[in-house]
Amino acid sequence: MNIPSKNLEELVEHFSSLPGIGKKTALRLVLNLLKREEEELQNFASALGEIKSKISACKTCGNITDADECEICTNHSRRRNTICVVEDIRDIMALESTQQYFGLYHVLGGVISPMDGIGPADLNIDKLLERAQKEEVTEIILALSASMEGDTTNFYLYRKLADFPVEVTTLSRGVAVGTELHYVDELTLGRSIVNRMPFDMNLTRK
Repeated sequence: MNIPSKNLEELVEHFSSLPGIGKKTALRLVLNLLKREEEELQNFASALGEIKSKISACKTCGNITDADECEICTNHSRRRNTICVVEDIRDIMALESTQQYFGLYHVLGGVISPMDGIGPADLNIDKLLERAQKEEVTEIILALSASMEGDTTNFYLYRKLADFPVEVTTLSRGVAVGTELHYVDELTLGRSIVNRMPFDMNLTRK
């Protein structure tokens, strides 16, 4: 791609480094920015520059927040005896959009994947066990992707939670095998969380 400006080319490189953004899409985005008013661009740049300093992980659940704790954790109308374990923050957004779940969350930050060098120590598991021990939790929902890695993580968590007085449940199998949770349509996901069932390690795929 022949770009007649070094500055433009540098911006295209930055945009195309984002997941799902190719060079042509990046160029289209940059050219669109060139049409914007200078004040609008300054606001855009300011918001982008402050993303690391103003947005952080909730100290309790790992969700994104502008404060120490996220709005879900500080909302006392939520069912505080139920924790839904998810892979990342996109899954929280997906579940919240169903308007069918009213408990709390816990973000693992991934799933166990030996092929990718990700083990239990790389995930936010110790904090979950701490919450299960110290908080008045009666149910933990394992809402991970229906994949081999998700099932492996489910099984590991189930074994870790076996000594705690909590019921471990999982989404009903309305979610297709291999599908990442945040790509599931709202209706299917809503039904899966409402019709959740006790976790059965015998159903874990090999």
